[in-house]
Amino acid sequence: MIKTIIVDDEPLALEILEAHIENVPELELVARCSNAIEANKVLKEQQIDLMFSDIQMPQLSGIEFFRSLSHPPMVIFTTAYPEYAVEGFNLEALDYLLKPISFERFFKAANKAIERFKSSGADAVSATGVADSSEDFFFVKSDKKLVKVFYRDILYIEGLKDYVIIRTETGRVITLQTMKSLEQKLPTDMFMRIHRSYILNTTKINALEGNMVEITEKGKPKLIPIGKNYRDPLVQIIEDKKL
Repeated sequence: MIKTIIVDDEPLALEILEAHIENVPELELVARCSNAIEANKVLKEQQIDLMFSDIQMPQLSGIEFFRSLSHPPMVIFTTAYPEYAVEGFNLEALDYLLKPISFERFFKAANKAIERFKSSGADAVSATGVADSSEDFFFVKSDKKLVKVFYRDILYIEGLKDYVIIRTETGRVITLQTMKSLEQKLPTDMFMRIHRSYILNTTKINALEGNMVEITEKGKPKLIPIGKNYRDPLVQIIEDKKL
C-alpha cells in the first residue's frame, strides 16, 4: 500500500481527492491536511510515500513546502492555475493535476506513483537493481551490468538530467535514474540532499564554509555547493555532532 496524504485548503478539493483515492486499491489515505503546517506534522510522525498537494495555499504554498522538505515523498501537485506546471515539473513532481480533477486524469497520475513505488525497491531489490537500505550496500545498473556499491564508499551523488553519477572512494558509477528515485533508497542517517544536483554522504564532511561543504576526493579538497533551502538541515546535523 502506498501511504498517501492530501494537502489542500479547499474542503471540496479534499473530498474529491479522497473519493478518487478510495477507488485506487494501491493507495491508502493516511491524512487530509488543510495546510502545509498540518502536513509537515504528519510527515514527521509517519512514513508517507505520496503527497497530493495544492499549490496556492495560505502561509506556505505547496511548492514552498515541498522545497523545505529534506526528504520529501513523491508529490503530485494540484491547482487551478496551469501556469505553475513548469515549476512543478522542475521540482521533479510526478505529475500536475489541473482542477477540477476527473477520475480518469487522477488515475493516470496515480499509476505513475504506483509504478515509481514498485521500482523504488522499498521491500526488496528494485527494478533498477537497488537493494533495501538495511544492507550496507546496494546494486545499480551501469554499463549493462549490475554494480555493487557500498554506502560507506560513496562520497556524493551528482545529478545530470536523467542520469546520476555516484562518486566513490575509487571512482564513479553512472546509472540511468533520477536523483529523486535514488534519494528515496538511501539511508537517511548517512545521506542527505544538499542541493538540487547533489546528495552528500554526511560522514565525509570535512568543513562547512558559507554555502559550500568540503570533502576529500582523490586526496584533495573538494567543494560542493549547498542550496539555500538545504543549508539549515545540514547545519543542524553538524551542530548535533559538535563537541
